[in-house]
Amino acid sequence: MAEAATPTIRLERDGAVAQAILSNPPLNLFTATSFEEFSECVDEVAGSDARALVWRAEGEIMSGGVDVANFQRIVEEGSERASEFAVPLIETVRKLESLEFPTLALCHGVCLTAALEIALGCDLIWASDSARFGLVEAVVGLTPGAGGTQRMAERAGPGRAREFVYTGGMFDAATLERWNVVNRVIPDGELTEKGMRFAQRLASGPTRAHAATKRIVRGYLRGGIDEADRVTAEQFADLFATEDLQGAVKSFLAEGPGKATFEGR
Repeated sequence: MAEAATPTIRLERDGAVAQAILSNPPLNLFTATSFEEFSECVDEVAGSDARALVWRAEGEIMSGGVDVANFQRIVEEGSERASEFAVPLIETVRKLESLEFPTLALCHGVCLTAALEIALGCDLIWASDSARFGLVEAVVGLTPGAGGTQRMAERAGPGRAREFVYTGGMFDAATLERWNVVNRVIPDGELTEKGMRFAQRLASGPTRAHAATKRIVRGYLRGGIDEADRVTAEQFADLFATEDLQGAVKSFLAEGPGKATFEGR
């Protein structure tokens, strides 16, 4: 009997912060099972007591992209197989986006295709100084299949997204920060330490309020200010029933600002 393939993505916990870590040296390529592995990580985190998720990779680069041998198999199996391949990819990223707590991608080195598409599904993206990014599927006559094009357009605008995908080029972290794709650029060698410290800060915050913020932003993207206003009225009211808000109000009145602690309830 053939041995099962070694997983390329594993889940770790650091207190309330979950980490989905890509490790498939030397290039951290996505294999035929990597998205399924990531999807399982998201499912496990969603059902846990985690209050933040970090997406990162080990090694010198984030990811060299997808193992192109996967595409050859799809060519041989026919175009019907391609649809079966793409739908779960998009569903996985949408599932990531629906998590009820903050998500942060920490990107270093080269970050291509699938790894970047997952990063674009995170709430926030931090990058190291020397990081370079690309949705380079055009080099094999393809377009991104896990929603990278539209999520790039969501952050940078449609014109930038077209340029990013059409050219199949590599873009540095400073450029993507200017385009509003990357939230912060961190000195090389400091990304994981500073990123995890920030994730811990997010995880110790008012998790229910963070979830409400995510819904409001999603409402804005879905239907503009009018939809976001509708969602805000619902979410704002619901937070008054949470233990975190009630405890924080009491703490503020008794001790002043900044003394409250939050349990995510």
